[in-house]
Formats: sequence, structure tokens, C-alpha cells
Amino acid sequence: MIVTVTPNTALDVTYTVDGLRPGGVHRMRDVRHRAGGKGVNVARVLRTLGADVHAILTAGGATGALVESDLAAAGIPADVVPIGGETRRTTTVLADDGSVTLLNEPGPRLTEDEWQTLAAAVRTRKPDVLVCSGSLPPGAGGYAGLIGNPKSILDTSGQALLDGLAAKPSVIKPNAEELREVTGLRDPVAAAHELRRAGADAVVVSLGPEGLLAVTGSGTWQAAPSTVLTGNTTGAGDAVVAALALGLSRAEAWPDILRRAVALSGAAVLGPLAGDVDLAHYQAEQGLVAVRAHPD
Repeated sequence: MIVTVTPNTALDVTYTVDGLRPGGVHRMRDVRHRAGGKGVNVARVLRTLGADVHAILTAGGATGALVESDLAAAGIPADVVPIGGETRRTTTVLADDGSVTLLNEPGPRLTEDEWQTLAAAVRTRKPDVLVCSGSLPPGAGGYAGLIGNPKSILDTSGQALLDGLAAKPSVIKPNAEELREVTGLRDPVAAAHELRRAGADAVVVSLGPEGLLAVTGSGTWQAAPSTVLTGNTTGAGDAVVAALALGLSRAEAWPDILRRAVALSGAAVLGPLAGDVDLAHYQAEQGLVAVRAHPD
């Protein structure tokens, strides 16, 4: 079983507009609401692919009730940790010119008891692969306290990422900007090696339209899509994590994992909402992704 953990759950609100003009009045052409947060998005993608997945998340208040209802409707098995604070909302504005604007609320403060309840839920599930995703809300303990013996993926940024390295996660997945932020290095290969020395077994770096870079103990590879796609990029990184989790659960070779990850990332860009994937693109693109060994 793959278990995803989302301490900073959200209700994702997606607006579609003709154009985004700072200071202007906008009338939404379309509005959609969905349970979100990075780990929830990962679980949704894995569920679509037919994987055995279970989500662990927090939820509180009226917004949290909407999150729970949406998860049930989507058929995503979940352990929901009740919290006293109101679950946050994230807002994505999609404009016809292809721009994607994100407005992310901070999460509610967790109590020590709420955090310990979430940690206990993780221990109870005994996952084959554990995915810890997203920012940490105020009051949360670090991800290092959740990552134990199973294969693990850590997808977060800043200090939460650095602190999580103490638990020696199997894979971390920063994007290029997040990688520079925590290492101060512009060369992604050198930066990835630094994070491997700090505790990560493998580092997979999102390079945007250029694909993925994987620096691992068995080699370094770069994987590139066959074509550059336009669409909603908000769930692309979460789709990559879903592919990594599936590959770890099957003990696949890194080039095969990267082909799936690039193809699934592109399929997410073509999906209307974070957590959606275009399965036809995913299936066709896997054979077209170019993977090459990268010299260190």
C-alpha cells in the first residue's frame, strides 16, 4: 500500500477567466471546488491509475467537511484527523492566455495532540511506500518524525525539506528553484549531490518543460518529454510524485520510473484540475520520453 500524508490539507478552488488584470474586476467563467493539498493530489492520481493507496490528512470546520465529502465522492480511502482550526483554501486562476496564478492561504495551527494523532495514523497504516507532501502548518512537527523504515518520498521545500533529511528519505523531489533555495547552488547536479550527502538516497528535480533530473546512488539521468504542453501546471509535480511512488512500490529501474513520471506529469498539465490526468496522453507519451545518462 502507498500512503500519502497531507498535514496542510486544502480545499482547492479553481477559477477560469478570459484574462487576469491586476486591479480589474473579473467575472469567472467557471468555478470548481475539490479536496486538495499535495498529498491528496498524489492519492487522487494513484487512485486513477488503480494503485492501492490510502490518504492521511487533516480537516477542520465547514471547509474541512467539504474536503471530506469530496474525498468520499472520489472514492479515495482516507484517515481524516479532525482539527480545531478551519481547513485552508487555495485558489488557482486559469486565464485564456495560458497563465496560471496561485493564491495559497496559510494553514491553521495544529495542536500537539492533533499532530500526534496524525503521526499515529501513519504508524498504524504500515505503508510499503510513504509519501509526505506539502508545506507544514504552524504547530506541526517535522516530517522526520513520520518517516520510518518503509520506502519514502518527501516533497516539500525550505526548512521543512532540510529538517526532513535527518530521516534519510528514499527520494526527495524539489523543483529547480526549491533546490537552489536550500543549497545556494545553481548547478542542479551539484546541489542534488549535496542533498544526498545530507541524507536523501535519491534526488529527483523538476525542471519544468525540460523534464526531470534524477541523481541517485546508481547513476544520474535526465528525462525529457517529447513535446512542451500548455495547460494547468498546478498538479504536475504531484503527478511526478505519484509516478515515483508507484515505481518504488514495484522496485523499478530509474529510467523506467522517470519515463512514467515525465509522461504522467504531462498528462496532469492536460487535466482540468490538480489531481486529474489525461490517461490517453500518459499511455502514449511513456514510449516517447527521452531518458539519457547524465555525466556528474
